[in-house]
Amino acid sequence: MFTCRLPRWGFSATCKLWQPGAFLPRVWERCQPPGCKGVNTTAGQGQQVGTQEKQVLEDLEMPLARRETETLFQEQPETGNQYLEDALLQSYLKTHLPPKVLEEVNQDLERFGNRLLTTIKPLGWECELNPPVFRQYDAWGRRVDHIVTCSAWRRMKEIAAEEGLIAEAYERRYSNWSRLHQAVKVYLFSSLSGGFSCPLAMTDGAAKVIESLGIPGSLKNAFDHLTSRDPKKFWTSGQWMTERRGGSDVANGTETVARRQPDGTYRLYGFKWFTSAADSDVALTLARVADAEGEVKQGSSGLSLFFLRVRDEEGKLNSIQVQRLKDKLGTRQMATAELWLDGAKAELISAEGHGVASISNMLNITRIHNAIGAVAYMRRMISLSREYARRRVAFGKLLKDHPLHMQTMARMEVQTRGAFLLIMEVVRLLGLVEANMASEQDQLLLRLLTPVAKLYTGKQASAVVVEAMESFGGQGYMEDTGLPVIVRDTLVLSIWEGTTNILSLDVLRSLTKSQGQAMAVFFSTVQKKLELASSTAKLEPAVKQTRDALSSLARFMQAAGSKGAATMELAARDFSYTLARIYTGALLIEHAARPDASSTDIATARRWCNQELCPVATESENSSYEAEAALTDSALAYEGSPARRAPL
Repeated sequence: MFTCRLPRWGFSATCKLWQPGAFLPRVWERCQPPGCKGVNTTAGQGQQVGTQEKQVLEDLEMPLARRETETLFQEQPETGNQYLEDALLQSYLKTHLPPKVLEEVNQDLERFGNRLLTTIKPLGWECELNPPVFRQYDAWGRRVDHIVTCSAWRRMKEIAAEEGLIAEAYERRYSNWSRLHQAVKVYLFSSLSGGFSCPLAMTDGAAKVIESLGIPGSLKNAFDHLTSRDPKKFWTSGQWMTERRGGSDVANGTETVARRQPDGTYRLYGFKWFTSAADSDVALTLARVADAEGEVKQGSSGLSLFFLRVRDEEGKLNSIQVQRLKDKLGTRQMATAELWLDGAKAELISAEGHGVASISNMLNITRIHNAIGAVAYMRRMISLSREYARRRVAFGKLLKDHPLHMQTMARMEVQTRGAFLLIMEVVRLLGLVEANMASEQDQLLLRLLTPVAKLYTGKQASAVVVEAMESFGGQGYMEDTGLPVIVRDTLVLSIWEGTTNILSLDVLRSLTKSQGQAMAVFFSTVQKKLELASSTAKLEPAVKQTRDALSSLARFMQAAGSKGAATMELAARDFSYTLARIYTGALLIEHAARPDASSTDIATARRWCNQELCPVATESENSSYEAEAALTDSALAYEGSPARRAPL
């Protein structure tokens, strides 16, 4: 008798010396790979099973001390060219792009897909394994504040330039479709970029701000660098807005002061609490201009927008001190720092006191990039999960042959497809605006849908990637699979560029500013999309559900005038979700009404529209907001009473 541990199955057993295969059938039945019981087997798979069975026998016969490191009976999921494997993306481009543009874009994306697989993906993983390091002093005690990034991160910057991931949108060689071409490349790039999609978002935003200002002479050089395809000339930009008193509330949270110099430049003094991609070449930042007496104006009307170089021509920091790098849950590949501005030389690029309005163009672009990244991470996780389901065997058959598992995957796929069409719609509208082809209605719709898409896709992505991680079982929780990296990096997307609540309030502001015109455009656009699909019998249920949701939303809007401000604020999140669900439903229906639509397109539209499309009306009809308002007031009163406050 001897006691041996059988690592593959996780139990200890006391057994007699046995002949090979003595108890193999019972154990083998629990661990069979593709090609075993209950699974159709090809000749190649049969040979693989025979090899694995032989290995099991050898392992069981081998004395414990002689065994090599145990491995799982699982294969690593591998995906191929992301563009060629994304049927929805290809069908979308085929539907919308002019034939000549489609031909050229298709060739570029297929080539880029191969580069992603062979070059960019390994670099992205290297960025994760080698995060930035902060060296505050050199060997002789001199302060250098050097942020050291790995060679893969620096190579990623070169590739971004070579691929025109910023330039493509500003060259306009495909007119209004140039922005879509760029967005699709960023979509394919994001989930494999090792976090480099973040500095690209801010770089795109900076270029957009400069372009919106008419590319003044003093910024022409900067614009050329930000939009260059030459790796030696390409610059990235930071977006330094968050200070110690908060992020989104820049009106009350910005303390940085700008002092005018005799030569017309400014010197900035302040502390930036959270600066992503701190290794960037330039940055846009907000500050308050001090008058002759050193006084500054508070509130948003006191903020102005500045452009600055992070380092001078000799590579020395521009009167900037790095206090430390942030220790973040995710996006660890990218340097995020706390910075002291101690007289940093800067250029005022907005009208004095109009900084918030000027930087809004940057925020719109970064929010669009945020949504693109959200969809990219969803698609990446689903692709890996689908591939895993074709390889992993559980309970005698492949995961893809378990109906419940595939139902879960189908639900994730529906969310991802909806999110994809929503952000592509926003990008399409942006392309029209940039090519001066947008109607007033297009502009209103873009203003409304940008925060809606950002907030909704951020929440969708968090849910989908966590669900997808679960589909891998325990392997999904293992760091060296790379899956937890995707989850961590995704979770920030509901926070970056404005949290869900902040953006929900921004949606309400867009309605107020347009005096109701934005909602009128929303209703008419959805109705037009539904009318195009009214003759498709298989889509009738989805069309009816969406029209019913529109009617419910219209009733809510009519009753909203009698609601108090607090009640409307409580409804803001559900209202934004309603806009996202209804508009996405209309997009899915429109896509499924194409003559060459697939059964998957139709099933996706129907499945999406089966959910509650108008949660704001449901909550309002149940008087939930009034009850929540009372509950909120009660909670605040309780917390505000020192005598009743519970100890921490």
